[in-house]
Amino acid sequence: MIVMASPSSSYPTLMALSQQSREPVALETLMEAYQKGDSQAGNELFSRVSQPLYRYLSLQSGDRRHADDLLQEVWLRVHRARAAYRPGEKVLPWLYAVARHVKVDAYRRRRREHLEDPLDALVENKAVDTRGNARDLPQMEEVLAGLPQSQREVIVMLKVSGLSLEEVAKATASTVGSVKQKAHRAYEKLRATLAEFEPKKVSRELQRC
Repeated sequence: MIVMASPSSSYPTLMALSQQSREPVALETLMEAYQKGDSQAGNELFSRVSQPLYRYLSLQSGDRRHADDLLQEVWLRVHRARAAYRPGEKVLPWLYAVARHVKVDAYRRRRREHLEDPLDALVENKAVDTRGNARDLPQMEEVLAGLPQSQREVIVMLKVSGLSLEEVAKATASTVGSVKQKAHRAYEKLRATLAEFEPKKVSRELQRC
């Protein structure tokens, strides 16, 4: 739950915005209200975007419990950096950029910890195997795990999160051409990998994305 100061009396609350139109309030409008201190707008933003962000983090980390921790860190950073969002810009690329930085920082931190104490790394890996998390993950996650990290990230944003090429490029601080190239290479590898699976099973998994 996002806790913020009371909204400014000069800025419309989420309730007022909702009453003006039957259409769902745009994410950008929610973010702008969030910047102004509207706690209701912040909670609505959290509710609508948490699931796709969690899916993105889960597919990247391969560990759902770790993804929960990362998601909490994402929203903490969003709250701290909300003033940095530029009103009028698409909010999803901005949020995914925050999530990406959280993911990268967590990876570097865990890698550094493992290098400092290899024994702890071995124990952690054994614990993961014992819990069977990898076995419990949906098969599409196992397929995506075979891709290089940069390609997996692009595919998850495009196919799972539903971002456009332009939005993925902005979220990853790259160009549209680079995103297209990574996606193309990823598709080639996925086709080769999926050819080893039963056609019906592959079709079901692809529909889930």
